Amino acid sequence: MEVTAKMVSDLRKRTGAGIMDCKKALAEKNGDIEASLIHLREQGLKASEMKSNRDASEGLIISYIHSGSKIGSLLEINCETDFVARTEQFNELARNIAMQVAASKPKYLSKEDVSTEDLDTEKAILKQQLIDSNKPENIIDKIIEGRLSKYYSEVCLLEQTYIRNGDKTVQDLIQEAISQLGENIIIRRFELFILGQ
Repeated sequence: MEVTAKMVSDLRKRTGAGIMDCKKALAEKNGDIEASLIHLREQGLKASEMKSNRDASEGLIISYIHSGSKIGSLLEINCETDFVARTEQFNELARNIAMQVAASKPKYLSKEDVSTEDLDTEKAILKQQLIDSNKPENIIDKIIEGRLSKYYSEVCLLEQTYIRNGDKTVQDLIQEAISQLGENIIIRRFELFILGQ
């Protein structure tokens, strides 16, 4: 099947990938846009995994203040070069994640950052709820593991559903930016400010 400029343009709009990458994906997948989309995402994930070990010490510290000035956030997001840090795409990513912090109020950056104390407390609460609802003892641990995923998606920034697209997590958003910008990107830290707290 012939790959047209319109097909390449459509795929590029949906993925943000380069023209040649889109053309190559469409050629490999016989013009099937959905299959090409999946192929590009897989390629992007592989590339971003390889980049995740690279040093990221450039970047931005960005703030977001919600209208009414009663809630705000401060975020440090890093990339590998000052060149990428100055791009509009990186700045937009930083703004969107700072807004996510203000809107979703995460306590931690990732699952690994959740304190043992908080995790033990959450497990104890979940276990007691399940015992009170007469769940069989042999499945309680499996149910707790499933519910911990929901807990992580509420308290960990990287696990949260992205507020502007319910099909993605914040981690997915960062992975897409890594594949498009070609550099490792990490969130170093964030702080949430709520007036009076």
